[in-house]
Amino acid sequence: MKMRGIRGAITVDADDSQAIVSATKRLLQQMLEANGVELDDIASVLFSLTPDLRAAFPALGAREMGWVNVPMLHFSEIDVPGSLGRVIRVLMHVNTSRAQHEIEHVYLEGARVLRPDLARAVSR
Repeated sequence: MKMRGIRGAITVDADDSQAIVSATKRLLQQMLEANGVELDDIASVLFSLTPDLRAAFPALGAREMGWVNVPMLHFSEIDVPGSLGRVIRVLMHVNTSRAQHEIEHVYLEGARVLRPDLARAVSR
C-alpha cells in the first residue's frame, strides 16, 4: 500500500453551521465511495475554507460520521479577489493500493469549476 492524496471541494449556500456540516458530510462520503476507502485507511485530513465561511469547522461533520481518531486540521484560504466564494476544500491522505492515476477526486456543486480536469461526474 502507498499513501495517496484525494482532493475534494464543495460550495455551500451560506455561512451557516448546518450548511457547512451537511456539505462536508456529503463531500467526504462521495470521496470515500469514489475511491473505495474505509475509515481505517484514512491517515489524516486537511480542510480549508474560504474566508467567508466561519460558522463551523468542517471536521465537526467528519466527527459526526464517526471519524473520532482521524487527525484533522483546518486552514483559511487566501482571499484572492474574484475567486469562488463559500468553498470547503479537502485533502484526504489515505493508504491504498490504487495507483495515482486511479484516484478519483470529487468536486461538487459550484466547486466543479475549480478543477474540471479532475472533477468526477456525480449524479446529484
